[in-house]
Amino acid sequence: MINEDNVVDILKKTESAGASVLVAGGWGVDALLGRQTRQHNDFDIFVHRKDEKTLTEIFGSSGYKETQKHSDDNTSWTNSDGALIDFHLFEFAEEGLMRHDGISFPADIFNGKGTIGGVAVRCMTAESQVSYRHGYELREKDVQDVLLLCESFGIQIPEKFNKTL
Repeated sequence: MINEDNVVDILKKTESAGASVLVAGGWGVDALLGRQTRQHNDFDIFVHRKDEKTLTEIFGSSGYKETQKHSDDNTSWTNSDGALIDFHLFEFAEEGLMRHDGISFPADIFNGKGTIGGVAVRCMTAESQVSYRHGYELREKDVQDVLLLCESFGIQIPEKFNKTL
């Protein structure tokens, strides 16, 4: 589990270093809602490749070690308490696009604004959080996240989530 204190610590250190973090996943949902709604297994962040060294130095000085390399663009970092950061690198691609793991997607999916522990963050928009929940078997927490976002932001619940109710 990674708690709010762990997340805020990384966010503040990153901000002090002048690097930008884009928040996704469950913490991204909570940022949009402005409150923590559940426990989180990890902290999903996207960082421009130019800031990779800065972030890995922050992770190391904060007690995190790289524990898994999923690809050249995605690694996991864990501290001794088991707090996990899912670290995604991206590059800007053609006009208005970002590229991660060879896949291009609209950069504006990260136009969301939220807060975590009083720290302002850029995160995935509510609509993007809802539409990008696919390609894997939905878990209870995915359904909870989507329903909260749909209710809070007036988004129609996608059919695949209606089937899980």
